[in-house]
Amino acid sequence: MALNLLPALHEAGLTGRSGSAFSTAVKLGAALQNRAELIVNACDGEIGAAKDAYVIRHHLAEVRDGAALTGLKRVTYAAHAGSETEGRLRAAGVAVLPVPARYVASEASALVSLHHGGLARPMTKRARLVQGGRTPEGKKTLPVLVLNAETLLRIAQIEAFGPGWFRSFGTPEDPGPRLVALNGAVQAPGVYETETGPSLSQILSLAGGPLPGARALNIGGLGGTWIAASRIPALHYTTASMATAGAAPGPGVMHLLGPSHCPVATVADMLNYAAGESAGQCGPCMFGLPAAAAGFAELAAGTGGPGAHAALRQRLGLLTGRGACHFPDGVAAFTASALEVFSTHLQAHAAGYCPGQEERDQS
Repeated sequence: MALNLLPALHEAGLTGRSGSAFSTAVKLGAALQNRAELIVNACDGEIGAAKDAYVIRHHLAEVRDGAALTGLKRVTYAAHAGSETEGRLRAAGVAVLPVPARYVASEASALVSLHHGGLARPMTKRARLVQGGRTPEGKKTLPVLVLNAETLLRIAQIEAFGPGWFRSFGTPEDPGPRLVALNGAVQAPGVYETETGPSLSQILSLAGGPLPGARALNIGGLGGTWIAASRIPALHYTTASMATAGAAPGPGVMHLLGPSHCPVATVADMLNYAAGESAGQCGPCMFGLPAAAAGFAELAAGTGGPGAHAALRQRLGLLTGRGACHFPDGVAAFTASALEVFSTHLQAHAAGYCPGQEERDQS
């Protein structure tokens, strides 16, 4: 069944729904060649993520069908320990890997490490996970394929309805239906079924549209990008259009920042969180992220001096491409976009006042 499925997945153009946007057919083909196990990632690891919980709550039967269709013999479901998702999976009688509720713990190689008795920390990937590797403690790992819960749902739908049905959604470059979690200053936060192609305004309208006074849109959480609210009407939910704003569809997480929240304080809080989520094994995470958080805090407090902005940008340049996982890369891009989108707000903070606080005091 799995070998018959591969041509359909190729024809459908399914890519991973966790944000990597890599061909699912190619990954599954490599996994079958290496007789890999399958881990279904249902952790909702990104800030604001809720798709995995939604899929397990409403589509667990289809996810299990998709997992069976892969032809991989051993299937384990990863979920944050103590979460509703873990409870639902255990009630369904499937094998569950309880994952610590830490940011990097649900990264694919961290799940593989945990699955093999190691710590939930990213592995240095000298080889692809479907070829096997070694945990941070040096223990050899078997070949494993990690797929997001929504990806398994889409595999089941492609088998049931065909590649043509799948391609009837989205764009030729980014085909298929997809889920998006809409949070923050929208009328009805939640998880919604959509596709690539519509404008960002249309995507936000799924949640009833923005509340008055929205400042900016964060797409992708800590691994994503900030977009000024003024740019939203001109952008579409496609890879090409969002790239013009330095963004991407990513894992399907959007947070609209409302007028009651200071953007500088929001970014500072998120960077402080990022600094505390290091796996403790790579310099960019252990030292670079706290340094970036401290540098942004200086800008927020107006205590960094005239060279603080340039110093922070230099630190961000040292984070990219040097970690065992892409956590530092994502935070660097997230911070760089905040420096650009909130530059006026940062200048006001440096001068000793917060425009947002003045607006709130007047309201």
